[in-house]
Amino acid sequence: MLTGSSGRVGRAIFSALSAHHEVVGIDRVPFSSTHIVGDFADEELLLSALRGADAVFHAAALHAPHVGVVPDDEFQRVNVNGTRLVAEAAAAVGVTRLIFTSTTALYGEAVIPGSCSWIDENTLPLPKTIYHRTKLEAERVLESIASPEFAVRVLRMSRSFPETGDVMAAYRLHRGIDIRDVADAHFAALTNGGPHFQRCIVSAATSFIRQDCELLAKDAARLLRLRVPALAVEFERRGWSLPNSMDRVYDSAQAGLLLGWRSRFGFEEVLAQLDRRSLEVLPPGASVSRKAE
Repeated sequence: MLTGSSGRVGRAIFSALSAHHEVVGIDRVPFSSTHIVGDFADEELLLSALRGADAVFHAAALHAPHVGVVPDDEFQRVNVNGTRLVAEAAAAVGVTRLIFTSTTALYGEAVIPGSCSWIDENTLPLPKTIYHRTKLEAERVLESIASPEFAVRVLRMSRSFPETGDVMAAYRLHRGIDIRDVADAHFAALTNGGPHFQRCIVSAATSFIRQDCELLAKDAARLLRLRVPALAVEFERRGWSLPNSMDRVYDSAQAGLLLGWRSRFGFEEVLAQLDRRSLEVLPPGASVSRKAE
């Protein structure tokens, strides 16, 4: 069963799974990947969707664009109470695994202005908004429910929504990921072994190391020319400026160790998508809503 199956992440997960497994999608919005149209937090609909399921992918949530538009109580109902309902119902009917789509956005205030933070699973989240707080609370709910009979995998995905090509290409080095890589990580989490509760950052592979943070904060362009010369050449060819600073690096090494997963799509794919006018990448200069963050 897949919640949020009509959303961008849900559709990508459906695509990754459906060639190998029967997937039943549930979402409030109709789409070709959705079989049950309704609120996943409706217990009757949820139990119908869970019938016969071996695993649950829980991607449905209220997100950053809903902050200030949707009441905080609705964030609590959907992101926290709804997640608890999904987990408890799944465990009750004999489902043995739940994969939860979380976000690196919940690190929030852990990124200190003017510096560069190396962020891994040991970094303490410091959420800023009701979105971040409820996703973190949902993770804690799942950790409390996980058991040897009910495995839980929490995947904190980094930025994957469409942005301008120059921004996305740079982000792909330290805080972004292709939506297909996100889906592949979810697929890998379906069968991996190890502890019954696991939490992983899922972000594109980085060329940087922890010791690079000081220079990344002060003169990222110099380090980029050294570590990723192909990117620097492309930026110059396209008339783009390299970023002067980078404020964080998401380390997804643990996802590689626990899930056996590795990202496939780096900055080169961003540029290729831009050149073929993929809807995944916007042209530089396009006005982008910051609400997506």
